[in-house]
Amino acid sequence: MNIFLSIKYHSDHANRSRIEAILAAIEQRGAHGVCIARNVEHWGAMRCDAAELMRRTFAAIDASDLVIVDLTEKGVGVGIEAGYAHAKQIPIVTIAQRGADISDTLRGISRAIIFYDSFDDVGRVIKDIFR
Repeated sequence: MNIFLSIKYHSDHANRSRIEAILAAIEQRGAHGVCIARNVEHWGAMRCDAAELMRRTFAAIDASDLVIVDLTEKGVGVGIEAGYAHAKQIPIVTIAQRGADISDTLRGISRAIIFYDSFDDVGRVIKDIFR
């Protein structure tokens, strides 16, 4: 199973530990996790122009069986990725740290919304998705 992780990116990789924890939890379940910051840009070692970045992003989503959206932080790119996945009829599960604001539009296209209390709960949330 291929799972695309949609999450807000920071140029300083401020949320790298969150991304790595989510991907590790996905991969511990035997699935292949893909995140553009890790798998395409290699944490800043490679930069793509905007058109190439979106081409690679859409190709990764097209190759996915599921998109997990972490909306702990909102981002325009996250909305684009979720909308694209929905248009391609790829299931979306949204996760977020409790207290995050999940838009009605994302709620409307997500198969499930799962909140976690702290960063340490990410593994449990991913386990719940695989049930």
